[in-house]
Amino acid sequence: MKIQTILFIAVFLLSCSLIKAQDKYLTKKGHVWFFSHTPIEDIEAHNNEAAVVFDSKTGEISAVLLMKSFKFQKALMEEHFNENYMESEKFPKGLYKGKVTNLQEIDFTKNGSYKGVVDGTLTIHGVEKKLNTNCTIDVEDGKLEVKSKFTITPQEFSITIPDLVANNIAKSIDVNIDLELEVYKK
Repeated sequence: MKIQTILFIAVFLLSCSLIKAQDKYLTKKGHVWFFSHTPIEDIEAHNNEAAVVFDSKTGEISAVLLMKSFKFQKALMEEHFNENYMESEKFPKGLYKGKVTNLQEIDFTKNGSYKGVVDGTLTIHGVEKKLNTNCTIDVEDGKLEVKSKFTITPQEFSITIPDLVANNIAKSIDVNIDLELEVYKK
């Protein structure tokens, strides 16, 4: 009888810790990309190294990416992005800290597609800016696919574009987020 009681308690405690761990999702390979279109040229860059942690119990989400991890089609664009505009040596990371505000509308235990509302702060180039956006959260077999799209301007983040190339870079930049999050396992 004692062995059954001990076994029950051990299974119960293990279950509790697993349930708690299943509240947290993460990825180290989040895809963030941006696109700038002007009549002179299109600029597109991709970063597949965003680290993101999401807590489905509280709705809190934190993300970080290295600016130097953005890859451009042209090496010269990448160099100008890091050295002249983003000053990646001085401001190496982009950060986002926010919260899904409509958690009650999302069932993380049931496969399906849900609309999320996210409020938070985006930090780029040393400048913090409130960012409120919508996202799609697809739940499939315990994994989450999160997609979002929003627009920013270089001026919002004190990024100076020299007059010589001002017509090459759009006034508004489309930013896309595509994350595949898995349950955090200790």
